[in-house]
Amino acid sequence: MSLSTSSFFKWAAAAALGASALVAANTAQAQVSWSVGVHAPGVSVGVANPAPVYYAPAPVYYAPPPVYYRPPPPVYRPAPVYYGPPPVYYGPPRYYGPRHHHHRHHGRGHWR
Repeated sequence: MSLSTSSFFKWAAAAALGASALVAANTAQAQVSWSVGVHAPGVSVGVANPAPVYYAPAPVYYAPPPVYYRPPPPVYRPAPVYYGPPPVYYGPPRYYGPRHHHHRHHGRGHWR
């Protein structure tokens, strides 16, 4: 390796380190975890959010308690009163004979 090549790598490494410092500041505020690992044959970067510390419990669904309504109390009222004309009673039919009687008195004894 030549001197210019090694100085290029130094400048590139310094730039990468500076960029990672800027990214680290932003991710620290956003609570994002990241890591840089050197693996064969190259470099890998992993970015992920950490697992939350508190897990909210699953919601529990249940029916609300039944509501019982007391029936209204019975209401007692007197029977309605109807006022009408008094009843009319009709007797059995009467049949009268003829009004004119034929007598043989011929004008005598009408006073009896």
